Amino acid sequence: MPHSLSEANPEFRVEPKKSFHYNKTRRNNEPSEPKEPNQPKRRKSRRLRRAIFKSVRYFLTGRLPPVTSILLVESGTRGLLEGLVVGLRQAFGNQLHIDLVTCYNTLPKNFEAHNTRIYRVGDFRGRAARKRLYTDLAANNYSLVGIICSGEVVMAKWKWVIALRLAAKLFIINENGDYFWFDRLHLGALRQFVLFRSGLAGSGAVRTLVRLISFPFTILYLLLYATSAHASRALRKS
Repeated sequence: MPHSLSEANPEFRVEPKKSFHYNKTRRNNEPSEPKEPNQPKRRKSRRLRRAIFKSVRYFLTGRLPPVTSILLVESGTRGLLEGLVVGLRQAFGNQLHIDLVTCYNTLPKNFEAHNTRIYRVGDFRGRAARKRLYTDLAANNYSLVGIICSGEVVMAKWKWVIALRLAAKLFIINENGDYFWFDRLHLGALRQFVLFRSGLAGSGAVRTLVRLISFPFTILYLLLYATSAHASRALRKS
């Protein structure tokens, strides 16, 4: 005796049920397709994380990487880099590529056109253009990045964004043309530099502290004066 209909009648077959992944946002029971990840954004975020990691590593260890190329950000007086580049070539080689990010149209003195790439910030206006600049700079794999911090309001935002986005050893150039490495071995110089820039070093430290302490009391006095003036005016009208 046959145990099933398929054995009794070979032409009778029970088709297996097909499983569908039902998506409420699609119709006719169409299976949903997996979305591909946004590869360019993932690569950019991965590149930025790697740059931050290397910057932190250089800060903690104080190690100087093998110097193959240098990027200088001309965020101050032009004469500072004109004198500095001579010392850099004496220390790391005359044929070393030293590129420049600047807001000027011409090269400074002592820079050679055959081993210097110049990036003018005026050519990178807009968010998309700035991203393209950061990508191009990161692709050059600079060993060192130098920024001018001379108290001048020149390319203030540009220099810090570039320093953050590039996986290179950072050094800071002051208004005297001297520089120091941005790492834990030079925390003393960095501390003095910050105190001097904020006005808390030297003879102006006491004056700056007095201003900071008196500032909230000055605001309170102005608020009380304004309140009393408006109150007396309202009483006279009534």
